[in-house]
Amino acid sequence: MNKFLGFAKSHRIAASLVSMGLLSATLCGARFLRAQSVAGANSSQTDNALIADFRRVEVASVSDALEQLTGKRMYMSHRMHPILTAKFAGFARTALLKKDEGNSDPAALNGMLAAIDEGSTDSVYVMVVEDGEDIAGMGGLMGTAMAARGYAGAVIDGGVRDVAYLRKIGFPVYATGTVPSTSVHHYRFGGSQIPVKCDGVTVNAGDIVAADSDGVVVVPRAKALEVLTLAQQVDFKEHSMYAVIEQMKSIVEAVKKFGRL
Repeated sequence: MNKFLGFAKSHRIAASLVSMGLLSATLCGARFLRAQSVAGANSSQTDNALIADFRRVEVASVSDALEQLTGKRMYMSHRMHPILTAKFAGFARTALLKKDEGNSDPAALNGMLAAIDEGSTDSVYVMVVEDGEDIAGMGGLMGTAMAARGYAGAVIDGGVRDVAYLRKIGFPVYATGTVPSTSVHHYRFGGSQIPVKCDGVTVNAGDIVAADSDGVVVVPRAKALEVLTLAQQVDFKEHSMYAVIEQMKSIVEAVKKFGRL
């Protein structure tokens, strides 16, 4: 009997220890999930603040900062035109269309549509249409989907169509031309969230794309904070110089005073 009671007591103790272990593991797991949630929220807040700051600086200042820090041209050429006056910044979602003339595959461009639906607030759709200056890489339907999902804008190394409608909904697009053509039966989806060369500039998924009336620049994600800080300094100096030039009636003296042109 005593042996039985001893066994039962030992069993209860063991069960209690297991229960305590499970409870501890559960609490640790809950704390870990909360920590992950907080980290994710903080990361999201940081990203939001970063994009907000890039929207406040001029693209020319960002371009100057990039050249000083990297020694590279990270701006797109005069070929890249806006369909309406706009200023935006966001994280690149890249896509590639590859030429496939005469294809009758109804699913040839499905990946392009899926790539759009995977984007969200602060995305910038960056599409390269292979040899596509006279092919519309996007139009009103794609622009409507992007606008509905909160995209900041789109940059197309290729053509754009349905421009009147895109202007009507106020969705900003930069493209190398305006054409009425279609990519259907002429192109095939070549991939998304891959490195692309858009108007001569390498764009990786997640890079920051900023645009205004002066054009489009691409900021490598790893350099974003460094570029932003220098661009803000360039902005401040340049904006301060306007009043000095007016007062002194001399750009030579203003450049001497601020040490920049």
